[in-house]
Amino acid sequence: MSVIVSVHVGRPQPVRWVRSGRTSIEKATVSGPVAVGPLGLDGDEVSNRRHHGGPDKALYAFAREDLDRWAGTFGADVPDGTFGENLTTRGVDVNGAEVGERWRIGADVVVEVTMFRTPCRTFQVWLGRQGYDNRAWARRFAEDGRPGAYLRVVSPGLLRAGDAVEVVHRPGTGVTVSSWFGEVMRTPRG
Repeated sequence: MSVIVSVHVGRPQPVRWVRSGRTSIEKATVSGPVAVGPLGLDGDEVSNRRHHGGPDKALYAFAREDLDRWAGTFGADVPDGTFGENLTTRGVDVNGAEVGERWRIGADVVVEVTMFRTPCRTFQVWLGRQGYDNRAWARRFAEDGRPGAYLRVVSPGLLRAGDAVEVVHRPGTGVTVSSWFGEVMRTPRG
């Protein structure tokens, strides 16, 4: 069964290790239902609006199975929310989801897969501060090819840990989160 394992929100926190002086990567687990609207979960606030947030990046989903794989790589447990995700899933092929795919979460929330997450310096430093080996993080994350998915909220409502996730539309383009991420990460920049 495909489910939401846990739900996470973050507020901007002042830090010295980010250029902007603040980050929302540290997430707290929400117990009980939480409202989700066009810009994401109630109680979740983006710090860097240039690279995060907005309607096309309202939520970030990451698979528990992928956190477990990283735990094996790191040699230490990786708790839900560690990668800054709003939704930790189980049984959902987050990276195999097609761009434009829609999921029903619980009774009334519908989200649409919009894009992949790219690794950033804040993510790298955050992992190091949590005690994980973050050396060459952008390269390692890119090589793994399982970046998680940003989601747009199509139908707002309430969601909670334990809610079922059902794919209700798959566009059939074959462009998945992982395939698009791989193409972008292989393209020379500059």
